Amino acid sequence: MKISVIIITWNGSLLLRNCLKSLDTLMERSDVEVIVVDNGSEDDTVAFMKSNYQSIQFIELSQNFGVAYARNKALEKAVGEYLFILDNDTVVSREAIEYMEIFMDTHPDAGMCGCKLIDGNGIVQENCKKYPGIKEKVANVMKGKEYRYSYTEETRSQIFSPEYLIGACQFIRSEAYKQVGSLDEHIFYGPEDADYCLRIQQKGWKIYFIPHCSIQHLCQRMTNKRLLTKMSFVHVKALFYFYFKYKRFLS
Repeated sequence: MKISVIIITWNGSLLLRNCLKSLDTLMERSDVEVIVVDNGSEDDTVAFMKSNYQSIQFIELSQNFGVAYARNKALEKAVGEYLFILDNDTVVSREAIEYMEIFMDTHPDAGMCGCKLIDGNGIVQENCKKYPGIKEKVANVMKGKEYRYSYTEETRSQIFSPEYLIGACQFIRSEAYKQVGSLDEHIFYGPEDADYCLRIQQKGWKIYFIPHCSIQHLCQRMTNKRLLTKMSFVHVKALFYFYFKYKRFLS
C-alpha cells in the first residue's frame, strides 16, 4: 500500500461527504486506502458511511475522545508507506496528493510535508507556522491579525522547512511515524499537530511546506472563536500542557 488517507469526523456529515467525493478519483488507485474515524457523532455520519462507503475502513467510536485519540486509532490500522492526515472540512485533488507523494519519494530526508491550503473565499491560509510560547500566544489573542508569529509571504512562496504544519494536511512517512510513535493523547484538541511536528524533527526528520500545489480547507474550528465554551477551555488546557511539555513559557 502506498498511501493511507486518514480522516476523523465529529458531527460533520455534510463536510465529510464533500471530502470523500473529492477523493473518489484517488480511491481508484489500488495502492490507496482510506480510513475514516467517527468521534461519536450524533448526526447521520454513521448511517451515511455504512450506506455509501462500505469499501472504506470505518471506525465508529462511542463518544468524542479527542483528535489525537481518534487519529491514533486510524494510524494503528494504516499500512501505507505514506500516512495522509486530512481534515474532514477539506476538498482535495488527486493532482495535489500525487504531487506530495512524488515530493516524498524524491526527498528521503522528509518525515512530513504539506501543501498550501486555501479557504472557501480563495484566501491562502497560514498553515505553516512557528509555534509560540505563552507570551506570544497572549499577544496574538489580544492583537489579532495585527500580530503574527507565522512566516512571511515571501518565505511561504517557496519550499522550506517550517516549525510545524497544521493537522488539516500532514503527509507523513510511515518510517518516521514508526520512530516517533502515536500522537500525544494528553492533548484532546489543539496543538497535537505542532507537538507531532516537533517530535518528528527531534528524530532527525525534516518537515517541508510545498507551495506549488493546494487543497481547499474550509477551516471549521471547534472553538468557533468563542472563549467561554467547553471546547475553548479544553483547547486552552491543551495549550498549557504543550507549553509546559516543551518549556515554551516566554518565547
